[in-house]
Amino acid sequence: MGVSYEKNSLTLPGAVAMGTGVMIGAGIFALTGQVAELAGALFPLAFLMAAIICGFSAYSYIKVSNKYPSAGGIAMILKKAYGPGMVTGGAALLMAFSMIINESLVARTFGTYTLQLFGIEGGILVPVLAIALIVGAFLVNIAGNDVIGSVSKVTAVLKIGGILIFALVALWATGFAFQPAANGVTDKTSVGGFLAGMALAILAYKGFTTITNDGDEVKDPKKNVGRAIMISLAVCTAIYLLVCYAVGSTLSIEEIVKAKDYALAEAARPSIGEYGVWFTVAIAIVATASGLLASVFAVSRMLAMLVEMDLIPEPKLGLPGDTHTHTLIYTVVAAGLLAAFFDLSRIASLGAIFYIVMDIIIHWGVYRHLREDVGAKAPVLITAILLDAVALGAFLVMKGQSDPLIVVIALAGMGAIFSFEHFYLSKAGDGDDTAGSETKD
Repeated sequence: MGVSYEKNSLTLPGAVAMGTGVMIGAGIFALTGQVAELAGALFPLAFLMAAIICGFSAYSYIKVSNKYPSAGGIAMILKKAYGPGMVTGGAALLMAFSMIINESLVARTFGTYTLQLFGIEGGILVPVLAIALIVGAFLVNIAGNDVIGSVSKVTAVLKIGGILIFALVALWATGFAFQPAANGVTDKTSVGGFLAGMALAILAYKGFTTITNDGDEVKDPKKNVGRAIMISLAVCTAIYLLVCYAVGSTLSIEEIVKAKDYALAEAARPSIGEYGVWFTVAIAIVATASGLLASVFAVSRMLAMLVEMDLIPEPKLGLPGDTHTHTLIYTVVAAGLLAAFFDLSRIASLGAIFYIVMDIIIHWGVYRHLREDVGAKAPVLITAILLDAVALGAFLVMKGQSDPLIVVIALAGMGAIFSFEHFYLSKAGDGDDTAGSETKD
């Protein structure tokens, strides 16, 4: 069975809400402490530099999406650049898995913050709550775009407003003093650590690709896809920087790292008190739940498009529904397994590595095969590749020193993905990697 798409079912505000929903759900609650652990007192700058890198990255996606708007989004870009072969399938699966990893990251963040209401840190309840949220997101996604769009708009307003209130009140209560700067902003910060933190912070912005995956479901996509991406990036950058300074005004780097899985809740405690903790946890619950909802929608659509493109096999689950329903099941099962067996730090590391590798493949494909067709400028594409490569290299070096197992898992995972694509396409007799081959949307 095919995949049903609802043309013009997402307005510009709806697309922006979906993009910010994915970004804010993962970025600010899950990654603030993780980035501070790597970048030290420069963690706000790491978020700003990550936004700049993602701005360059967005250039490729916007240029191709403007000319070829498609519900396939990233898969379509890859197929246009590399043809219907192993590179396209492997890179698209890297993106899909990075999004599934993001779902487990958001789900565990939901569990971690929820338990702060009861003064509980970690334990078996974190994955239990995470899996419960993933199941809930699956049920809402089954209801369709109208429900998702409505929920995304409402929750986007609630969480952005709530996060701004948290940040402004925390800054006001502490007199706008940035504690990590007490001994100099570069105290206990290495160049490698800063670059690695910057790489991890990129994960906080990757939700903008959700908008390209919505493709022609966005009204007037040739105009609104690019607008939605840039608006989402701008909104999230402003919010991330404000929150970074709010957290830094309340906690030292040592305190942020100690509470890295729930840094915002911990930051609310000394400046606002227990009511502040409850308020912050409530906003975290709204943000993570809506972020997961939007992410499940996007990744399941992407997997369904890969099925239509004959790059992965048709799900044979023996259940009612179309391909999209079956890929929804794949998505939530994979996210649930990750949430059950990996902690936040390792989930974030896997997601960052997979996403940046896929991003480099996208930019290289556009540079080599599509830049004249879509009117992209070579210097911008080369800059995007170099920025990604530097961030990825630093992250692999730092993680290789502190947690070599996760680097091994990431590299093995990428090898397995591309090996699967080679085997599947060869078996299907569709392994032509002819770059730049034209495909019908």
